[in-house]
Amino acid sequence: MRAGRALGEGAIPQPDRVMKRELPPDIPQDRWGERLPRELGLVSAIGVLVGSTIGAGIFRAPGVIAERVDQVWLFVAAWIAGGVLSLAGALTYAELAAMFPRSGGIYVFIRESVGRAPAFLLGWAQILIIKPAAWGALAITSAEFACRLLGIDPASGAGPVPLSIAQIVGVSLILIVSGINIVGVQLGALINNLSNGLKVGALLLLVVLAFALGHDADSAATTGSVAREPPAWSTLPGFGLAMVTVLWTYDGWADLTSIAGEVREPQRILPRALLLGTMLVIVVYLLVNVTYLRTVSLERMRGAPLVAADAAQLVLGSAGGLFIAAAAMISAFGTLNAGIMTGPRIFFAMAEDRLFFRWIAWVHPRFRTPAISVALGGGLAALAVSIRSFGQLVDQFVIGIWPFYALAAAGVFVLRRRRPEIERPYRIWGYPFVPGLFLAAAALLLGNYLVAQPLAFAINVGVILLGLPSFFYLERNVRLAERSRVT
Repeated sequence: MRAGRALGEGAIPQPDRVMKRELPPDIPQDRWGERLPRELGLVSAIGVLVGSTIGAGIFRAPGVIAERVDQVWLFVAAWIAGGVLSLAGALTYAELAAMFPRSGGIYVFIRESVGRAPAFLLGWAQILIIKPAAWGALAITSAEFACRLLGIDPASGAGPVPLSIAQIVGVSLILIVSGINIVGVQLGALINNLSNGLKVGALLLLVVLAFALGHDADSAATTGSVAREPPAWSTLPGFGLAMVTVLWTYDGWADLTSIAGEVREPQRILPRALLLGTMLVIVVYLLVNVTYLRTVSLERMRGAPLVAADAAQLVLGSAGGLFIAAAAMISAFGTLNAGIMTGPRIFFAMAEDRLFFRWIAWVHPRFRTPAISVALGGGLAALAVSIRSFGQLVDQFVIGIWPFYALAAAGVFVLRRRRPEIERPYRIWGYPFVPGLFLAAAALLLGNYLVAQPLAFAINVGVILLGLPSFFYLERNVRLAERSRVT
């Protein structure tokens, strides 16, 4: 029996005991091997998925996508294809999450199916590249819209501090959200659910008003909008690059699995939350983009920094810009909160496996949260905001995460063949075609990006592979520790 179990359900030793690497965890594990309390129900789980997904992208991305396609049907097809691929991924991950309802999500799926080395590389990329960049971009976006609401130039300086006001506000938001999620997952979930209601409500209100007031794109010319040049890309490469942006906007459906270790009745709730949450996001995105096309038009959408503001101004007048600025600020803040709630669980799971510093897996004795993991993620994101711009933060995100999304999805095939005896409360509908579609799309996405942006692709891959020496060093230490205990 492990000493952690022998302590009993009510015994929680002092934090300094768990800081010592040779001692077991302080809190007993449940039947899936999880130490964090399961407090999230179906509504909160759906809220985490929606909150992680609907962020700044739906306000910014349409203008970028319109620059890469030259016809309305391609624009719509990109959003539909992104939704179908996200749903295929969510259904695939539902089987894996029901099998392994543990903190860490795709880290756990990759570890259980293809091994510790690829799982470590995912964690390495998440720690150094993916999560700090994603959270930093969200914090900067929320801060910029807050500045606009207050009539402050977000790029202006702040006295002796070598940061812009937007950067200072962004760092402050990250630290506040990190503190909230250290205090407790329920508080973070409450804020997430409230922000979800506000941002989804704002987007749906824009949709309803646009159709109710009968404004269409034919009258856009009277507002002073300027039609922009058609895209320079040919159809196929342009559509492929548009899909990169679409999938960045849809990204977030997999984040729910990172917090699977804190979901009640996970084998029943996780598949439902992944399906229902992803479908809700798809419906909202399609309705909003139809509204953009109806009010602004594809030609005037190209390169527009905030298409949603253009649409709102056409529908609501001058108040529309303020309305959308507030909605975008809340949306980005809510997604930042959801990201900092879910992402650090990967660091926590790595530390549990002794593939990261063991003290990172410390669970706060009062709040029962992975406090050090959350603080680490927040600190790295604050550093990223301090030294990088929004564009630099988002450039590498999709290409950094999608190889691992594909690897985790491939785990469904591997586990069905190698470990058929594992309990599978949920089996993916449409196997093997649904996970096969997801894998094929991932290969096309990455291949297209390799051709279009070879240098950026090579840099991403190089940074990820630099994690291998660290893995072999840590793995060697684990084996030496195990041998010393045996002898």
